[in-house]
Amino acid sequence: EQELPDGNFPTCPYPNPEKEEALHRGLLLCDALKTPDLLLATDPDCDRLGIAVRHMDPVTDMVTYRLMTGNEIGILLLDFICRNRSLPKHPVAMKTIVSSKLADRVAKKYGVEMRNVLTGFKFIGEQIGILEGKGEVDRFVFGFEESYGFLSGSHVRDKDAVNAAMLICEAAAQEKQNGRTLLTRMDEIYQTFGYFKNDLAEIAFEGPSGMEEMDDVMKTLRDNPPMEFNGRRIVEIADYMTSQRRSFGKSSCMAAGYRPISLPKSDVLEYLMDDGSSLIVRPSGTEPKMKFYISAKGATAEDSTVAVNEIKASLSRWK
Repeated sequence: EQELPDGNFPTCPYPNPEKEEALHRGLLLCDALKTPDLLLATDPDCDRLGIAVRHMDPVTDMVTYRLMTGNEIGILLLDFICRNRSLPKHPVAMKTIVSSKLADRVAKKYGVEMRNVLTGFKFIGEQIGILEGKGEVDRFVFGFEESYGFLSGSHVRDKDAVNAAMLICEAAAQEKQNGRTLLTRMDEIYQTFGYFKNDLAEIAFEGPSGMEEMDDVMKTLRDNPPMEFNGRRIVEIADYMTSQRRSFGKSSCMAAGYRPISLPKSDVLEYLMDDGSSLIVRPSGTEPKMKFYISAKGATAEDSTVAVNEIKASLSRWK
């Protein structure tokens, strides 16, 4: 049904594996067969990878397929590489600033330096190039972004779904040998480090004045920043345009004052809250739309979901 290439994509109007609709036909087949362990889908140029994993309810024996987020896939692959490969001296992993902070925890456990870069896989490629310039390219072990882009090794400097598909199949096969699935391993990671939840909200500004309205909102957020989101106090604000982090000293591990940001200047704002939640705001570079990357951590999946939804609800003030 989808085996013959067709640039019109008649069975998938929006072939982006970030979206469930791109996996729709595959999911229908999985639901009918009930036996596939893993469904994989890439975009047409094969740089992004999305997956769905078979899950059998231990009580009802009902089989369903669960889509995994880009953050979850990236964290699973980072964990798999660190557990199964001989790491180089002073290993380095990379991710974008809007990707899950859970990856930082996993990297720290294995003694891997995590480098956070601006949004866009080109910045991960740039960091690989910097390592190469120092004769240290072998230190790079893995990089990912929440928008379903992954890379291990330095053979290319961009996200690579062929490479990622091989790795995720290896990880799934290893879990199956032990009577488990990728979902089992992901839940173990959550139980070890806490339940991290990430979400993306967007606000579009319509009409000919849309870009101007968006710029005004960014200026307000920069000049008169909110000091709380749904009762969560702001303890630090990072302005990537001025390359400064401002701490307010409201956290036991954070003294008041300013610290530099060692990344290229970018129109991005980040708010860190007293419960560990965070919000990153950036305007789209091509249309009058603002993107809000929400992150929260809870003792349970329900706690983190509630936190994310509460922060998301507070964004209505800018609609």
